[in-house]
Amino acid sequence: MSNLTKQALEDSLKRLLLKKPLDKITISDLTSDCGISRMAFYYHFKDIYDLVEWACLEDATKALQDKKTYDTWPEGLLQIFEVVYENKPFVLNAYRSISRERIENYLFQLTCSLIAGVVEEKSAEAAVTEEQKTFIANFYKYSFVGIMLDWIKNGMKEDYPDIVANIATVLHGNITNSIRNYAACNAEKSSAPGI
Repeated sequence: MSNLTKQALEDSLKRLLLKKPLDKITISDLTSDCGISRMAFYYHFKDIYDLVEWACLEDATKALQDKKTYDTWPEGLLQIFEVVYENKPFVLNAYRSISRERIENYLFQLTCSLIAGVVEEKSAEAAVTEEQKTFIANFYKYSFVGIMLDWIKNGMKEDYPDIVANIATVLHGNITNSIRNYAACNAEKSSAPGI
């Protein structure tokens, strides 16, 4: 029942966003539209922005299922772009209404699990630390998010499959190379004589 209520609120939010900006939508608007009480809303979400974040992450989680490997990450990235594009009125409205930091955090959460899965897979046999793996994942996460934010800011006009193809071309082999570089650096440090 809990997920049905959350889904009903998400559907209402997306319907209402087609009519007015996010900052003009009230909790009363949402609860009236989907026929639930204000208490039910607050049982699930602390405010409308919390609902926006949940809705975005829920859509992205569905899109990323089984797409977090080295061979499938471009498909996963393409599906993230597709989810964002399919929700264009919702995302553009949210982009204009909420702080850039909230949008960035949402996009970071989306891309982080995608990249972390790839880094984890490619570093399975490598002598790299958890901190180094996290740094690699964060490095590429920031690149993805920056490109996606520019695309959203420009009204999502550019063809997103082309963007993903460009990212895949630029990134090809770089995660593996980053892991190799860290492993080599770690091997040098461990074999260096003590001072």
